[in-house]
Amino acid sequence: MNDRNNTIAGWVLFAGIVALGGSLVAGQVFHGERPEKMGYPIEGVAVEGEGGEAEQPIEFYLATADAAKGGDVFKKCQACHTVEQGQANGLGPNLYATLGKPHGHVPGFAYSDALKGVPGAWDWKSMSDWLANPKKYAPGTKMTFAGLSNPQDRANVIAFLNSKSPAPLPLPAGPSATPPTASTPGAAADKAAAEADDAGAQKAENEPILTEQQAAQNPQGNLRGEGAPKISGPNPSQKNSGGKQ
Repeated sequence: MNDRNNTIAGWVLFAGIVALGGSLVAGQVFHGERPEKMGYPIEGVAVEGEGGEAEQPIEFYLATADAAKGGDVFKKCQACHTVEQGQANGLGPNLYATLGKPHGHVPGFAYSDALKGVPGAWDWKSMSDWLANPKKYAPGTKMTFAGLSNPQDRANVIAFLNSKSPAPLPLPAGPSATPPTASTPGAAADKAAAEADDAGAQKAENEPILTEQQAAQNPQGNLRGEGAPKISGPNPSQKNSGGKQ
């Protein structure tokens, strides 16, 4: 009986040793680490802190906007909106000739109070902000679209909507990219030029005002200021030689 119990205990001990060894080996082979970024990316939603360069004003992207590409992006909107002249409203209003018009301009369409309460008209910036995040632009809006995180996509859609008008607005030429800061070479050169101009202006203030005759005796000189007097008599800087002048 004792031999049987010893045999069972031995097998149990052996199984425990095998299980422990297996877990150690598995831990070395299948090594898990905490991911650098938690969660799962959602298509079409911008992630804060990503995207490289800071987003420029929408006019910057409108300078190179492509209305044809905007038409392709607008296909996401066709489930709710029409865009051609004379077409009926859908779940959303008809968007023909929308740019430049006030919010809630389509007669008979039941806009939400949230959108009707937003002051102003559909200009470049307001349309971009709306397309980026409708619920942020007009909290309480009935619009369920999540928005377009890519500013160039928004610019292309705006160019497409602008083309759907009897009198399309001229697209802005666009501001330059982020203005140079004091750490950029362009800013340093501008600063140096400004300092040189200031130094020249200070030097000019300290120099005496020359008359026209004095300036004529010194071809490299220059009249300083509008108050330089004109004289017709002899040059006071020259000695009288005794002859008539």
